Amino acid sequence: MALVPYEEGGGWAARQLHSPSATFHFASRTIRLQQDWRRLGVAAVVWDAAVVLCAYLEMEGIDLRDRSVIELGAGTGLLGIVVTLLGTKEPAGVRALYSTCCARVTITDRAAALDFLESNVQANLPPELRPRAVVKELTWGKDLDNFPPGAFDFVLGADIVYLEETFAELLQTLEHLCSEQTVILLSCRIRYERDLKFLKMLRDRFSVYEVHYDSSKDVHIYKAQRGSRKDDF
Repeated sequence: MALVPYEEGGGWAARQLHSPSATFHFASRTIRLQQDWRRLGVAAVVWDAAVVLCAYLEMEGIDLRDRSVIELGAGTGLLGIVVTLLGTKEPAGVRALYSTCCARVTITDRAAALDFLESNVQANLPPELRPRAVVKELTWGKDLDNFPPGAFDFVLGADIVYLEETFAELLQTLEHLCSEQTVILLSCRIRYERDLKFLKMLRDRFSVYEVHYDSSKDVHIYKAQRGSRKDDF
């Protein structure tokens, strides 16, 4: 789950977090997400890192069609929903071909967040795309055999680097999910020294490059791949 420091109080940011819903516009669609801070806390609100990564994927025109994508720590599901929509190519009104040209998206979080996550995903995808987005439990470092090793083209995460005691499990999970061709995109703020520590740990196992910085939200996007690869998308 995405966790960032937050203190109860006033201000615009607090009002946004406690709002029962949030609305966004991506992939030529309006996405309306339910939020539930009081019941699920940080797992049930939209954070800037997810918004910035969605905007980056759309702005850069990264081709997600017919790609296998997994999101870690999905929370409200915004990123996974947007990836599913961006990974769609409707061929000249022939809806029967959806199954061969769309992204295959696995949207994961811990068990406590899954019902909430599933409801947002189902509410924001058209019926023909819902089978392309699978919500699934994933606790980092556990039951990784439930996910085929190295089977994903993209591994995505927004504000998932937060607790130092989870770093080893997160790295283990990334290594399991990635092949030589897999592209990891992590969107985050650098708030503490421990965040830099994770990046160092990541660089010990992957080639890591900063590919985007949103100065208005102070959010960095890092791209990682195995070995010394620096491939374009």
